[in-house]
Amino acid sequence: MTRVMEQAGAGLERIVANGLRRAPSGQGPVLAWALACGHAVAMRTRALDFSQGILRVEVPDWGWRAELQALAPQYLAVINRYVAESVKRIEFVILNSAGEGARSTPAREI
Repeated sequence: MTRVMEQAGAGLERIVANGLRRAPSGQGPVLAWALACGHAVAMRTRALDFSQGILRVEVPDWGWRAELQALAPQYLAVINRYVAESVKRIEFVILNSAGEGARSTPAREI
């Protein structure tokens, strides 16, 4: 039974990766964010856009930003495993009440 589940998991991973690699330009990394960060984090954050190797992600506050910056290398590794376009860094931004980006600090590059 375990072997069958492992094979099913590997097949599902291939399907997801193929779909993300075929996404329109700039959309693969945005779509892969929820996969990389998991459900709990995805519920509190939002991938905004991807341009020039930078994935911008909205976070609710400075505490979340600091916590996610520490996890950025793991997120980058997962995202780059699934998408065709190389993500060089993740930039976590806190949006102000007008919907404009407040200060942001780029995460580490790999």
